[in-house]
Amino acid sequence: MTDLQVWAPRAQQVEVETGGERHPMYRRPDGWWHASILTLTAGEDYAYVLDGRDPLPDPRSEWQPYGVHGPSRLVDHAAFGWTDDRWHGTPLRGRVVYELHVGTFSPEGTFDGVIDHLDHLADLGVDLVELLPVNAFPGRWGWGYEGVDLYAVQASYGGPEGLKRLVDACHARGIGVIMDVVYNHFGPSGNYLPQFGPYLTDKHQTPWGSAVNYDDAGSDEVRRFVLDNAAMWLRDYHCDGLRLDAVHAIIDTSAIHLLSELSAEVGALSAQLGRTLFLIAESDLNDPRVVTPREANGLGMDAQWSDDFHHALHTVLTGEHEGYYGDFGSLDDLAVALTEGYVHGGRFSQHRDRRHGAPYRGLSGHRLLGYLQDHDQVGNRAAGARISTQLSAGLLQVGAALVLTSPFTPLLWMGEEWGARTPWQFFTDHDDVDLGRAITDGRRQEFVAFGWDPSDVPDPQDPATFERSRLDWAELDKDKDAEHSIFAFYRRLIRLRRDLPDLTDPDLDAVTVAYDDDKRWIAVRRGSVAILANLAAGEQRLPTPAPVVDVVLASAEGFMFDADGVTLPAESVAIARLSGPAAM
Repeated sequence: MTDLQVWAPRAQQVEVETGGERHPMYRRPDGWWHASILTLTAGEDYAYVLDGRDPLPDPRSEWQPYGVHGPSRLVDHAAFGWTDDRWHGTPLRGRVVYELHVGTFSPEGTFDGVIDHLDHLADLGVDLVELLPVNAFPGRWGWGYEGVDLYAVQASYGGPEGLKRLVDACHARGIGVIMDVVYNHFGPSGNYLPQFGPYLTDKHQTPWGSAVNYDDAGSDEVRRFVLDNAAMWLRDYHCDGLRLDAVHAIIDTSAIHLLSELSAEVGALSAQLGRTLFLIAESDLNDPRVVTPREANGLGMDAQWSDDFHHALHTVLTGEHEGYYGDFGSLDDLAVALTEGYVHGGRFSQHRDRRHGAPYRGLSGHRLLGYLQDHDQVGNRAAGARISTQLSAGLLQVGAALVLTSPFTPLLWMGEEWGARTPWQFFTDHDDVDLGRAITDGRRQEFVAFGWDPSDVPDPQDPATFERSRLDWAELDKDKDAEHSIFAFYRRLIRLRRDLPDLTDPDLDAVTVAYDDDKRWIAVRRGSVAILANLAAGEQRLPTPAPVVDVVLASAEGFMFDADGVTLPAESVAIARLSGPAAM
């Protein structure tokens, strides 16, 4: 016997359809309907029928084996044989995060395909794997941000059992798992939630239309829907943390913001499970309250992505200044990011034509994730080009060194550790012809304003766009054999973070930076360690803030050092140990 419940406050009649039969459900005063079905057990399919209309998937379905439009299937979480009973989680502070998309990470495009490459990630030194959203979305492939079934695990990736195998395998190698979740909107195809209840509200608008209802009539159950979903990933799938997509689009005017409520519940769940759990936000607000603890009247997120650091680093390496990159471009911006957290901590933004952000004061650097690339900064380029197609190997290594020695929590994007050159493009697989055409046209028009010929923008609906975006693991084999392997450099950088405690110190006040914009060099001091980067096209000598003891890692041969400085080849970086307490 299985007890089913569904919230459908507007329905006059609700039935469960399973095995070709329909069973009545009974309404409670709070709008929840319930029924006990003797013939329904784990592994069997069912759907809900509202007021005699077509069957619909369960809003809390945990498996959609036939896609987002088909019936739901019951999952028995107790049946899986977990082997991670000694795993107690991993703190975010001092760790290295690796972001990947399940569908393009391996040739198979599945959870098991990811498992096949976990030894590579362990060898690299990764502490945490962050999965782009894996809840059910329309079609065979997509980024995952157009998902509509928050509780269901994408069938084409391997479903619930496949995800559990992956998390269990990660924990066996000492690697934690972060799940990317989307609570700011629902996708355009297969979203049946509004037929069940007021999941959306016209009170607020987002880039995707009506906002998720977190503060209008009926919002209590919508909030519970999201809070329970967050708990499911952490409890039933043993994930270690959540990455919350675009929290600035979670509009909530309630006295207790959804994020604060989520932080409190995840903290309680962590205590109950005896495992370290955490929350990472994506936010473009530059509002330090996002990562300020609730006890200090913040929203209680443990960390957030730092686009300011990325943009500052990207522009000095590439020279790009289009769009939002126009607010960046000097080594001074990079120095501000490294020492103050936000570049725009209340200063004027030319791109926005207003002041932006607030000072990031009194907060640890580990609460900001720093990166050279991520899925957005690659995939939202017109042709999905990686930074490896823009820079020399030398400047790639400079960028890697500045990320992995920063006071932030480093995040790597899949393949960057060997300088992957395969693009990662925007791809969808909608079976609705009109919707597919609208997405294709919209994508191409988006880049016309930037001077692109629409015919040069890949068609998201073309299967070839998805296939081009798969990682080519043969590139790694070639890189490992290269004279100056990018992969070996990444691996050694991550080892240095563990060997030199100053590199995992998140105290921004302890970071000092010297630079010369005209000569294109920057020197960052982290305690007794200096990171010396020459971005110029010719050899030059960089001063050091204290006598050099030795150079522990250099990206190129031909460097020289003495007590007063280091001479670096063009487009190279060296990490030196210093003597004495002198500051820059």
